[in-house]
Amino acid sequence: MIAIFDYGAGNLQSVQNTLAEIGATYTLTRDSAGLRAASKIILPGVGHFGQMMRALDELEVRDALLERIAAGVPFLGICLGLQALLTDSEEAAEAPGLGLYPGTVRRFPLDARVPHMGWNQLESKAPSKLLANLPPQPYVYFAHSYYVPENAATAARCTYTVPYTAVLEDRNVFGVQFHPEKSGPVGLQIVRNFVDI
Repeated sequence: MIAIFDYGAGNLQSVQNTLAEIGATYTLTRDSAGLRAASKIILPGVGHFGQMMRALDELEVRDALLERIAAGVPFLGICLGLQALLTDSEEAAEAPGLGLYPGTVRRFPLDARVPHMGWNQLESKAPSKLLANLPPQPYVYFAHSYYVPENAATAARCTYTVPYTAVLEDRNVFGVQFHPEKSGPVGLQIVRNFVDI
């Protein structure tokens, strides 16, 4: 069963609608027991990094998330759900991330118009299961002011004043900075690819 983690904010309904549209079975969960019962985990996120990380800690699910990922359960982080995988964020220096990947989530340069909102192209950097059966350089929908710098797990990047990680892919860990649930047929295929892993 796919578990969508509900930490009290985020674009849950649109993620649910996307899964329903492709015929995937899912459940919403807000606790460690639900995560430990899941065969796949989706962590959607919108809003503020610090608020999200504090919510995960208040719900006491940080350890369960890390345990399940370490056990090989496929994990998909969307937007803030991707950013949560890093050590920390300039948006909330006092709130530690999950720390699966070293690095700090950065704010776009001060001269950049933020949020970066709208359609932009992906540039493939490495073979990707999430991007299977898609045209080269597909357009997807973004809405964010902070970004994950490119790293060893970057499978695709996007450029908005600076290049950054748009798709992270590392064994069973997947993350996207864009919103597949708002990215039309391309987004549906990306979610379908995750469900089929």
